[in-house]
Amino acid sequence: MDIQQSLTILNSYNKDTLMETLKIEFIDVGTDFITAKMPVNSRVHQPHGILHGGATAALAETVGSCASAFFLKDNSKIIKGIELSINHIKSKKNGTIFATAKAIHQGRTTHLWEVKIIDEKDILISLCKITNIVLDKK
Repeated sequence: MDIQQSLTILNSYNKDTLMETLKIEFIDVGTDFITAKMPVNSRVHQPHGILHGGATAALAETVGSCASAFFLKDNSKIIKGIELSINHIKSKKNGTIFATAKAIHQGRTTHLWEVKIIDEKDILISLCKITNIVLDKK
């Protein structure tokens, strides 16, 4: 499957979800990473006019969870996030942020991902770690 086909599939899951609400869009996929972007504007601000940490966390969990499912390639399994840790390094008022998930560990039942969130100037905004569990679909 080529990159464009992969991105089309990944983005098709966003309809009628939080990802669609936040305008999260998958923009790149490689052999060991997935990247998505999200616009930063008043829709994702907290009351002080800067990017809300919860919106950043939603982006990180989206990319990390989708990476587990995408690279697992097993339709009999479902991925669920069980822990998210995020450090907010720099605030952001507007523009675009980019989240890239890279695997730290991909076991049979758990996956651990590092998600780096940067802005359009390659400045680190947040650094995240997400743990996912791999379960049988019921």
